[in-house]
Amino acid sequence: MSLVDEWAERHIQQAQRHGEFDNLPGYGKPLALDDDSAVPEDLRVGYRLLKNAGYLPTELQDRKDALRLADLLRGVAEEDSQHQVISARLRLLEIKLQQAGMSTDFLHHGYQQRLQQHFQAAGK
Repeated sequence: MSLVDEWAERHIQQAQRHGEFDNLPGYGKPLALDDDSAVPEDLRVGYRLLKNAGYLPTELQDRKDALRLADLLRGVAEEDSQHQVISARLRLLEIKLQQAGMSTDFLHHGYQQRLQQHFQAAGK
């Protein structure tokens, strides 16, 4: 252990003895760990720093926006004028995500289920 590591460890132990960590938010609760397995290993630390600071990489923000739009689209009737606007914006985001190399399968799960249900009902 280096001199800096020993110094830091000594200060941490001293703070623990004085109870300085006892009233922190989430004390005694399990950690909520993010699944960052899809993020390249060399980018994980940077992404986590950005996330903790309240920023998301463009692709992840686009993914989040696409999920929100897909959710909105489910609640809007096809006859509604907003359906076409939301649908067009969702298609643009999907293309943008695909160009960035991200899968957009997460957007079509509900559609895939409806197709399966339709064909199962037609086969009966």
